[in-house]
Amino acid sequence: MKENVFDVLMYLFENYMDEGAEFHPDQETLTTELTEAGFPRGEIHKAFHWLEGLSAVRASETTLPLPGSGAALRHYTAPEMEKLDEECRGFLLYMEQSGVLDTAMRELVIDRAMALEVEELALEQLKWVMLMVLFNHPGSENAYHLLEDLVFDEMQGHLH
Repeated sequence: MKENVFDVLMYLFENYMDEGAEFHPDQETLTTELTEAGFPRGEIHKAFHWLEGLSAVRASETTLPLPGSGAALRHYTAPEMEKLDEECRGFLLYMEQSGVLDTAMRELVIDRAMALEVEELALEQLKWVMLMVLFNHPGSENAYHLLEDLVFDEMQGHLH
């Protein structure tokens, strides 16, 4: 079984998202639990680093919105285009045009997607990255619930 950073993040998100803000275990306790669940320590530490990056970006945000409007077009760098295929980039644009993501949140999602150590991100993985970013961003509850409904409705459709 070859687990990666994304698998660790998914495990944490799926198992602890209901705990809310009062949940504050130390990294060593979580590392022990994740190791017992079968995740390699190296991937666990990379997942913690990814989450710390999310927290650091959120803590450094200003209240000023990024410039741009619905008519603005986001140009992707070559590495971004390699990791985020056309389907992923189209979904990001759709989420932004639908009002689920604003320009700042879009950039945070792209930043966190690029921080994952995978060559190419599948659309399903991008949706989970968006959920994790929105979940960890105060004031994004409505956008989180819209995306959550979309992701879980699709999952239910695949199960039936």
